[in-house]
Amino acid sequence: MLIKTKAEIPYSEITPEPWYLRRREFLQLGAGLVGAVAGGVLVACANDAVDASFGTPTSTEPQTPLPNVARKMVTTDEPLNKFEEITGYNNYYEFGMRKSDPAKYAGQLKTSSWTVKIDGLCNKPGDYALDDLIKTADLEERVYRFRCVEAWSMVIPWVGIPLAAVIKRADPQPKATFVEMQTVVRPKEMPGLAEGGLNWPYTEGLRMDEAMNPLSLLAVGLYGKTLMNQNGAPIRLVVPWKYGFKSVKSIVHIKFVDKMPHTAWNDANSDEYGFYSNVNPTVDHPRWSQATERRIPNLLKNTKTLMFNGYADQVASMYAGMDLRKWY
Repeated sequence: MLIKTKAEIPYSEITPEPWYLRRREFLQLGAGLVGAVAGGVLVACANDAVDASFGTPTSTEPQTPLPNVARKMVTTDEPLNKFEEITGYNNYYEFGMRKSDPAKYAGQLKTSSWTVKIDGLCNKPGDYALDDLIKTADLEERVYRFRCVEAWSMVIPWVGIPLAAVIKRADPQPKATFVEMQTVVRPKEMPGLAEGGLNWPYTEGLRMDEAMNPLSLLAVGLYGKTLMNQNGAPIRLVVPWKYGFKSVKSIVHIKFVDKMPHTAWNDANSDEYGFYSNVNPTVDHPRWSQATERRIPNLLKNTKTLMFNGYADQVASMYAGMDLRKWY
């Protein structure tokens, strides 16, 4: 088995996006300082890329079993990733840029007494308690492929409720064509916010038909128990045919709007992150290929990427006639 050494891994493939976006700030420090600082940064990134270890999962509250989990939707026969992998290797920049940072620091986030504000173009706005939202529909366990834009992937057994059920409860008005969602912002509990890189709060959105698709899930659990903080506790979005950054975590606000909402990564770098962000192996990220992916805990990109992450039969019709290179 061939394993790339640090020197063989292109820096463009391993530099965390917020550092990449802030590269001009490093250049302004001067050539001499760049050699000292950037060298250390890139070596640290390379270590992250080849390190098979994961962060130690933490939480302010222990996971608790979720009662009355209903039917199971299994969309792939691929092996599930281990709990330690799913909870120890994450992107959640509000807690830090390294994959191990969320597991180390997310335990500071307090998730009890959680409410989600639902407003905008809907007939039943309000501040909905999490427990009340969960009662909107039966809890379901769903085994989904999960694909990150950085070309790593997992197979995860989520537990949640259909996003469509919450949308119907809010009763959107006919002119509501998009759904906007936001992550909580708590600087005292989220040390990564101080590192910058994105405009907080983290904001994402879906077209209404995407949000209503039966695959779109508001996840509240993992492996039959409540979510860990680093995975987006207590409630997060999972859209399995899109890259993972579309799946906004720790949701506190859902808003119905009539225009395509601004989203965090699209605002930060529109040349690399489009609004739709569908998994498409024929459209490469400008800094790496999307044709293959690295299935955690593997170190090599030796898994073929599937169109729409393997969910084309369920979702492709929503994009009929669209240029998926333009609307990436």
